[in-house]
Amino acid sequence: MGSLKMIENRTFDEIVVGETASVTRTLGEQDIQLFALVSGDVNPAHLDAEYAAGDMFGRVIAHGLWGGGLISAVLGTQLPGPGAIYLSQSLRFKRPVGLGDTIVASVTVREKRAKHHIVVFDCCCINQAGEEVINGEAEVKAPTEKVRRPRMALPDIQLSDHDGFRRLIEMTRSVEPVPTAIAHPCTTAAILAAAAAAEAGLIVPILIGPEARIRVAAKDAGKDIGALRLIDVPHSHAAAARAVELVRSGEALLLMKGSLHTDELMGAVVPAATGLRTERRISHAYLLDVPGHPAPLIITDAAINIDPSLEDKADIIRNAIDLAHVIGIACPKVAILSAVETVNPAIRSTLDAAALCKMADRGQIVGGVLDGPLAFDNAISEKAAKDKGIVSPVAGRAEVLVVPNLEAGNMLAKQLTFLGGADAAGVVLGARVPIILTSRADSLRTSVASCAIALLLARAAPRATPGPIAKPA
Repeated sequence: MGSLKMIENRTFDEIVVGETASVTRTLGEQDIQLFALVSGDVNPAHLDAEYAAGDMFGRVIAHGLWGGGLISAVLGTQLPGPGAIYLSQSLRFKRPVGLGDTIVASVTVREKRAKHHIVVFDCCCINQAGEEVINGEAEVKAPTEKVRRPRMALPDIQLSDHDGFRRLIEMTRSVEPVPTAIAHPCTTAAILAAAAAAEAGLIVPILIGPEARIRVAAKDAGKDIGALRLIDVPHSHAAAARAVELVRSGEALLLMKGSLHTDELMGAVVPAATGLRTERRISHAYLLDVPGHPAPLIITDAAINIDPSLEDKADIIRNAIDLAHVIGIACPKVAILSAVETVNPAIRSTLDAAALCKMADRGQIVGGVLDGPLAFDNAISEKAAKDKGIVSPVAGRAEVLVVPNLEAGNMLAKQLTFLGGADAAGVVLGARVPIILTSRADSLRTSVASCAIALLLARAAPRATPGPIAKPA
């Protein structure tokens, strides 16, 4: 192994006064976040740019002991290195360290004491401008035996700060909460989701279901529902029907799934005479906050349309474009997915993709930029698209992923959620009002995000104009 792959110490006898060692690091945002996670120090001076802009330094700064940690790294890995025992450390913080600052942390041997093999070091951290930001003194018991060990590989760490959902919630701050019919909230999870959305100022819950069961669930959840409107009905089927009635009458502006099955709720939504259908095809969209991906992804349809036709897919795309507009994407890039990125007559999804793109060219689908067929990799990875020679404003930069069918969409969304650590908020589009489909597997954060999406949709006018496929005379 080369020297870069090994850690070798300096024994007490080898160390000489005046000897020095150093390490260089540039402070990044993740350094601050990781230090906050490990230490629990969430002082806003380190994490909140808005707060930090108004404090004495005018910017986000590192935790003081981040620089101290660099000094510790030099002592533990270089001088003296493995076998050293840290006895004491004094530090003086002379200047702040900000994002992008490059710090050289160095230690210099000032004194050796033969008794107990003590070594005293002068320590300092210097920034890229040559300014001293930290100085101090360390006392270490140096090793007496030589150690040479392989340098251990550290795990890759990927932070997920859920910025996408945080921004989503912030978009609702100026929007008044709306009455929301919640069908059959008879479990602790359903009550907690409703309470969290209400506490976030997104909804005014109307609880519909068997009163006794709802009250037991609320008690188990530790939530006081005394101030909420509660409509007693005998069972989940009746709860779904009554919730839809409230929406049709205008008493509720959102519909939210409680603890009943999705099929049961949608069974009350889809009837033409008594439900919430419009001329637009009803579809479902996930908004996923995927760790490591620079922006939220919309995946549709993964929950409602099992095997959508070409006309169905056109409405699914229109619904997704409406959603993208509402969350602040002015002209969403829509990738129509298949297994391949070329048209193949044997693969129906590639033919549909080509037809949908031509519909967009003819103004039948507006408000976004469409491309397809695209495989998943070249839809979200610019490198993959470049490697395949695909030149497109969508390839590698897609914000909306339109899947061929429910099976593909459901598997894709769940793979990103359970293997990729994504948060997935979901909403049903194309009905008279947005419909919030919660799941027992949802975290409270994703449930609240789903309600935020629905609230924004409820307060926004439709933007993607329907353009039905022309039918022969």
